[in-house]
Amino acid sequence: MPIKATPTPGSTLINPDDHVLILIDFQSQMAFATKSIDAVALRNNAALISHAAAGFGVSTILTTVAEKSFSGPMFSEITEPFPQQALLDRTSMNTWEDAAVIERVNAIGKGRIVLAGLWTSVCIVGPALSALDQGFEVYVVTDACGDVSEEAHERAVERMIQAGVRPMTSLQYLLELQRDWARAETYDLTTGIAKKYGGAYGLGIIYAKTMFGASEGGHAQAAE
Repeated sequence: MPIKATPTPGSTLINPDDHVLILIDFQSQMAFATKSIDAVALRNNAALISHAAAGFGVSTILTTVAEKSFSGPMFSEITEPFPQQALLDRTSMNTWEDAAVIERVNAIGKGRIVLAGLWTSVCIVGPALSALDQGFEVYVVTDACGDVSEEAHERAVERMIQAGVRPMTSLQYLLELQRDWARAETYDLTTGIAKKYGGAYGLGIIYAKTMFGASEGGHAQAAE
């Protein structure tokens, strides 16, 4: 019997209402030793997902480790989209072992967790495997994570995938939240974030809109 296709999204695609985004230890001391990704690219990708989450109203947790005593403040690119939100500071390397973070996860009550932060092999592997073990679906934005070496980052990502984590990229995260250019209420938000943080893709949007007044899905040119 033939399979019948329907115009509906797959169940593993994320949407703004079905997950909590946890941004972990984007702090100076952690960034100094990060070698698997350029610091500028890391900050740019972290800014992209932060602004996407804030714009789409995604439940988001910001957490640091030893902010005042050792690691320093969280990147301003991440905190600026959430001006009223308190950061949860921890002593544990594994965010999932911090009672305040877990209290917040339970209060939000979403079954999907999306993670990004520093370092991949410690501060992302820890909560990813712990959340999986407790029945959560876990996604990791791999290009908004970094580690002390490419080897450390890649082995961490591989380990998480083997355990069942779903990897994605920062631009993928943004576009998966939008997913349809006919969603006019978030069209300017999505293209605006892409133009600012979307690298070559963002440059392409700027060029097309400036030179030809072009737009995805038949939209009128978005405001600059």
